[in-house]
Amino acid sequence: MPPAGLTRFNTADDGTARAALHEVCASRAWGERMLARRPYATTDALFAASDAAMADLTAADLAEAMAGHPPIGRPKPGDPTSRREQSGMAGASDALKAEMLELNLAYQEKFGHVFLICASGRTGEQMRDAVRNRIDNTPEQEREIVRAELGKINRIRLTRIAEHAEGDAA
Repeated sequence: MPPAGLTRFNTADDGTARAALHEVCASRAWGERMLARRPYATTDALFAASDAAMADLTAADLAEAMAGHPPIGRPKPGDPTSRREQSGMAGASDALKAEMLELNLAYQEKFGHVFLICASGRTGEQMRDAVRNRIDNTPEQEREIVRAELGKINRIRLTRIAEHAEGDAA
């Protein structure tokens, strides 16, 4: 039997489900693929559909998905999801925050989009090291790394939907 949250997602009207999916991933193409495959029997089936939809995204779809993510260390005000996911930067020193800002700007200058990483469980230093390592990638290499990182983020966020019990804060 699917978890209560997954059952609620499966039976939600399209508008409600679409809005929930948009909170997971800003790509409309990904969301529509996920919506079209409902109902999901298990959380693993939900993950498999997400992975398949992510693999099919075009460069433009990926850009749309990335546009929904704030830079590391600068979650949008009132965005508890990004704040929670980027909590590894919360206790970072001013020097590390300044370095991340610099690295984020250099990365954005080179690739034309924010540095995207599945930040959950990572320290500020680990995120800094990742951007330092990835800034020398080619755009093609980076696009595939971003696709994989988005897939990880989507799974974390989909887990929250699937496991969200009635009355719980998501």
